[in-house]
Amino acid sequence: MVQFASLPGNENGGEGENMLRPPESDSSEVKAPSGAVKRKSESDGQGSKKKKKKSKSEHGAKVHGMPHSKRRQSVSKPARDPRDEASPLRLSQELGGTRSPSPVIDFDGLSRPSRGTRERKEETPEQAAARQQKISGAVRTILECLGEDPEREGLLGTPERYAKAMLFFTKGYQENVRDIVNGAIFHEGHNELVIVKDIEVFSLCEHHMVPFTGKMHIGYIPDRDVIGISKLPRIADMFSRRLQIQERLTKDVAHAVMEVLKPQGVAVVMESSHLCMVMRGVEKTSATTITSCVLGCIEKREKTRNEFFSLVGLNRR
Repeated sequence: MVQFASLPGNENGGEGENMLRPPESDSSEVKAPSGAVKRKSESDGQGSKKKKKKSKSEHGAKVHGMPHSKRRQSVSKPARDPRDEASPLRLSQELGGTRSPSPVIDFDGLSRPSRGTRERKEETPEQAAARQQKISGAVRTILECLGEDPEREGLLGTPERYAKAMLFFTKGYQENVRDIVNGAIFHEGHNELVIVKDIEVFSLCEHHMVPFTGKMHIGYIPDRDVIGISKLPRIADMFSRRLQIQERLTKDVAHAVMEVLKPQGVAVVMESSHLCMVMRGVEKTSATTITSCVLGCIEKREKTRNEFFSLVGLNRR
């Protein structure tokens, strides 16, 4: 009688069958939702192809982190920053608005009127004579307080001469931007930098009433309209012929040009020497003060701002 020896695994509830059965592998086959069986390597290969296609499309969409676009033809564009092109036509309601951060020009063209400014501008000849006589009397009092004799030969006409000179030094209080510009704004379709440099400026420091003198450079980028170039020095003279400080004078001129012309941007730079720190105080004869005010696109675009400073000579080394 032939007997078959039993395998050791039979006693453990079919453990031998588990040992002889080939192990199942998750990496060999993948069951698709339709019931078909696919190898995982095949599915992985398809996924990698999709990833490659996606990476290529992403690379085409962005170049060096910037959105991909067609190459711009620069032949018809200005050599300066293309972002400084003329803005689109503004709506009629925008034309009446103010682009300056602070109002400079009031309803009748007077610029920063102070108390008594309107009276001086609208005074009669009799009132002007009375004003001059009042200043002459004050100067005579000053001469007496200084220890001088107003009746001596050299000082007999000094009070009247000083009164006339002081009224001339401050004649800017009798002028307004509207009359100075006088409609000299022309439509030329120009949108490149316009600069009038080395404008001589004479003013009086309001702290000590002594002169400070220097040069001013005014530049602007038109928004299709340009102003008569002689008007820019006239605007500078109007504001300088008042009691001023250099910082406010620079800002007043920049805001006035921005207000009357409404260009894309304005830049004003002033270099001057102050007698209040030359003849007295620290007594520094070679010290100069430089102030600037930039508005609009010139303030926003560093390239355009540097171009202006270079053209007026501030970037010299």
